[in-house]
Amino acid sequence: MMARDFVKKFWGFFHEDSWLSLIVTLVLAIVIIKFLFFPLLSLVTGTTLPLVIVESCSMYHHDGDFEKIFEMSDVYEENEVYLEDTKNWIFQNGFSKGDIIFVVGAKNIEIGDVIIFNANAKYPLIHRVIRTDETYSTKGDNYITNPEQLSSEREIQKEQIVGKALFKIPFIGWAKLIFFEFRRPAQGRGFCFNQKI
Repeated sequence: MMARDFVKKFWGFFHEDSWLSLIVTLVLAIVIIKFLFFPLLSLVTGTTLPLVIVESCSMYHHDGDFEKIFEMSDVYEENEVYLEDTKNWIFQNGFSKGDIIFVVGAKNIEIGDVIIFNANAKYPLIHRVIRTDETYSTKGDNYITNPEQLSSEREIQKEQIVGKALFKIPFIGWAKLIFFEFRRPAQGRGFCFNQKI
């Protein structure tokens, strides 16, 4: 009987219209997400970063034309990747800043896959694989902000790979990014279609 009364009071507390109820609800939600939801999601997906927010425009397709990506850079041909090889590649329309990417453990990585990896950057990079040997090479699809291949993308070790992108949820990540945009250089702020070099 006491347990039932306690549950009833506890449940009633969350329905109160008070600041204390709001604060406790927010704290409880954060605790559940951080210590229950994300650890379970990591366990199921096989990666430490099951959800990532795209923070740059390096995978954005300005004209929506996948062919132009190949015309604007020699990197693909140097790695023997040709337009006809891309027909079945995932994310033919690229990513926009603010997209949330669902990530799984990186097994059986192939040319054309989009991987998340730790490089010489503050945050992990998310780019397309263009070479697989003992190491991996990647390049961002965006031919305006990422015309060439960064040195940090040429010799990616297996241990550096965090996971492989599976699907995206557009623009929801802006709920977080909006609070950090003011810290970026002026040319890196805002939506991708506004950004030029």
